[in-house]
Amino acid sequence: MQEILIGGQKGTQVIMDAAMGNRHGMISGATGTGKTVTLQTMAEAFSKIGVPVFLADIKGDLSGIALAAQPNDKVNERIQQIGITGFQPRGNPSVFWDIFAKTGHPVRTTISDMGPLLLGNLLELNDTQSGVLYTCFKIADDNGMLLLDLKDLRAMLTWMGDNAKELQAEYGNVASASLGAIQRQLLVLEEQGADQFFGEPALKLADFCKTDFSGNGVISVLDATVLTTKSPKLYATFLLWLLSELFENLPEVGNADRPKLVLFFDEAHLLFDQAPKALTDKIEQIVRLIRSKGVGVYFISQSPLDIPEDILGQLGLKIQHALRAFTPKDQQVVKSVAENFRNNPAINTVEAIQELKTGEALVSILNKDGSPTPVERIFIRPPESQLGPVSTQQREEIIGRSPFKGQYEQVVDRESAYEMLKNKALHEANEQEAERDDKPKASRSSQNRQSVSEVLLKSAARTLGSTVGRQIIRGLLGSLLGGRR
Repeated sequence: MQEILIGGQKGTQVIMDAAMGNRHGMISGATGTGKTVTLQTMAEAFSKIGVPVFLADIKGDLSGIALAAQPNDKVNERIQQIGITGFQPRGNPSVFWDIFAKTGHPVRTTISDMGPLLLGNLLELNDTQSGVLYTCFKIADDNGMLLLDLKDLRAMLTWMGDNAKELQAEYGNVASASLGAIQRQLLVLEEQGADQFFGEPALKLADFCKTDFSGNGVISVLDATVLTTKSPKLYATFLLWLLSELFENLPEVGNADRPKLVLFFDEAHLLFDQAPKALTDKIEQIVRLIRSKGVGVYFISQSPLDIPEDILGQLGLKIQHALRAFTPKDQQVVKSVAENFRNNPAINTVEAIQELKTGEALVSILNKDGSPTPVERIFIRPPESQLGPVSTQQREEIIGRSPFKGQYEQVVDRESAYEMLKNKALHEANEQEAERDDKPKASRSSQNRQSVSEVLLKSAARTLGSTVGRQIIRGLLGSLLGGRR
């Protein structure tokens, strides 16, 4: 059995069976109470037993996980308090990623893979506008037209506006006002830098599931410092897409002795802020089912109440740092949080939550039978890696020796909806010009018209005859109907 020491004090240690690592968890507490250090400690503990880790670096200080810690008196004191043996400063195998490609390897996916549900939430569309977006994806899917980047989606929307009457019989009304609203939201999204996220080469999920030559899990660190301030909605959408793709693509593993992958989602409230119920329901479904794929999901936020109750009930590990109660509303929140723990007669949970020192927490784990343990008040184990960020030079050195160096940096722009629609428009213009020169005016008007089915059939034939992907497949958060096609 592999174990993870979370912390302890006064002769008591809280040790989690690694087999419970895919039962998910929550790290919460007020600002400055030690959540980030706890995240770092848990991430390196999983890495040490061979579990790959993905984490989002919100404040920019988790990159130090790649380097060994510098011993100091405070750390030595904490080691003695907890009773840790074999503490060894060490760095962890780490890969840096960045959607904006400035502080790590670029991260991309395609519009087609994202799907209309997540994209509609990202664009903050209303029901009518979302319906038009679903129609756009349906037309593209029906005719093998890939939507890879933002210009593909724009071209498809423009074409729909130009051919709205022909489309109405088969796909329903395509309102020009909704098309315009979607186009405007796309401009906003592009201004936030999202055009760098959509395109190819798309991220290979297997690259987040690596171990090094010593068997340690590789820690993938996404630099989200700019992302969460510039486009928090894009940050949340990326995390949800990642979760959905992992669920859809990873095989079932049964009851393993440890997870196959662990995800740490900081600022977790952003995943659920203003999310429509349809999306929240899908997230709940994935969180409930993805543990069968060997994936553990750990949410980090100021309060457990930031997470929907149905999802919160699925989280096995609970680590609660201090909360402050200055108002009656704050006091009610503290009481609600305390009720999430199994009672320990030796601890007044409500009072303890307000008394906790930095680095101290209330913790409950799962027993082997899946039941929660009584709450314990402990000090969190200090990380063996560096607290605080790496220097710019150190970051560049780590990126320079990454196994993914050069794999994602060069953008690929293959034939997709934009190119197909552009070529079709040029072809039709040339045909019309030729017919004007060769035929009487009376016969031209009847022969120039092509039905929408004929136009799309030609586009589909060109796509299916090329080396472009033959089938567009989406998962629970990407599909038009909530399943695979």
